[in-house]
Amino acid sequence: MDAEWAKLVPEFDVTDLKKSLDFYVGKLGFIVKYGREEDNFVYLDKEGSQIMLEQIDTKDSHWLTGDLEKPFGRGINFQIEIADAVSLYNNLKRENFQMFDEREEKWYRVSEDLLVGQTQFLVQDPDGYLLRFCSNLGVKPIEG
Repeated sequence: MDAEWAKLVPEFDVTDLKKSLDFYVGKLGFIVKYGREEDNFVYLDKEGSQIMLEQIDTKDSHWLTGDLEKPFGRGINFQIEIADAVSLYNNLKRENFQMFDEREEKWYRVSEDLLVGQTQFLVQDPDGYLLRFCSNLGVKPIEG
């Protein structure tokens, strides 16, 4: 294991860990930092963005705050900054993967006179968690 650990790491409850791993590792390129097979748990990393996946265990659900209904994670999206969002997007499109939101360039105001840009797209994982992959386009002044 490497020593770099994110300060905030979401843990997703998933219905089928194998299916989720096929998506996160096989399609999105995350790597498994470690796992606990006995707990149906994995810790994943992609360029410093880290998430945990744990298969739902109905016999041990003391952390669930309510009934889970798909799509999971309603009301939140997880921004994952990577070096090359365009290549990941193109790879997914070549596999005819269904996008939640197509790739776009977006500029966000971060001060009275400055915009920060990113190219971004959104996909849902097998349980419905919404993932927004983006790459930095730099900064520019607000005109006008």
